[in-house]
Amino acid sequence: MIKSILVVCEGNICRSPVAEALLAKALEGRDVQVGSAGIRALVGHGIEKTAQEVLGENGIEFTTHKARQADAEMLRKADLILTMEEFHSRSVESIAPEVRGKVFLIGKWLSNQEVPDPYRLSKEMFQNVHILLTRCVNSWLPYIK
Repeated sequence: MIKSILVVCEGNICRSPVAEALLAKALEGRDVQVGSAGIRALVGHGIEKTAQEVLGENGIEFTTHKARQADAEMLRKADLILTMEEFHSRSVESIAPEVRGKVFLIGKWLSNQEVPDPYRLSKEMFQNVHILLTRCVNSWLPYIK
């Protein structure tokens, strides 16, 4: 049974907090904790301005996020770890090799699709990433019981 999900990307200011917000909204009312972290986190920074703007335009307020660094303890505590790219999966597994069986691409159910990093790119790229992350999150919902 999945009670905690950790979403991991690079800096923990764009993709993983958006996925965290989307998952938390989709899982409202269920007893599942959702968090995020980065393998090279910009520790303490809030969600990137454009990412937050796109979330808001899609009806999700997510203003309390503070980026944090993925560490072995948080990885071990998570029941499911979702990453944006294969590189992130390998990085997570190098931090805590014992988590290998619970690390998956967030795009696993979409032919193992990776999610590109929109950092410092156009608002259109952030919108495209938001759409892709929404599809990824929705693809996981039948498996999160």
